[in-house]
Amino acid sequence: MASVFSMIISGELPGRFVWQDDDVVAFLTIAPVAGGHTLVVPRQEVDQWQSIDPALFARCNEVAQYVGQAVQSAFEAPRIGMLIAGFEVAHVHLHVFPAWDMSGFNLAKADPNTPAEVMDEALTKLRAALREAGHGEFVPAD
Repeated sequence: MASVFSMIISGELPGRFVWQDDDVVAFLTIAPVAGGHTLVVPRQEVDQWQSIDPALFARCNEVAQYVGQAVQSAFEAPRIGMLIAGFEVAHVHLHVFPAWDMSGFNLAKADPNTPAEVMDEALTKLRAALREAGHGEFVPAD
């Protein structure tokens, strides 16, 4: 059975995408710890990060760095966190999020009830920041 992330990637489920290329996508999580919390996901379904092809993992990290730079620009956070957990969905994904202190790294504090308008505003900010940084070819149209 396809993972929920594969279903989002294929368009079977909705997603707020900020990045799409042949190997990796990035979209806002439905339960952010802070505005701009984005998941960087390989298109290929791999359950655990230590099993992923090293070149694909490197590409995921490269995209996570670009997304992190955009998150920092858009949300003016002093630090950008990145976590790999994998308990919630068995498909490798990197959490990229703005952080003002270590409490931001607690995924248990994620808010699944974030209003759609807040999520849409974060989407607009991140897409603009990625375009401004020169990554427009990978940013979906508004």
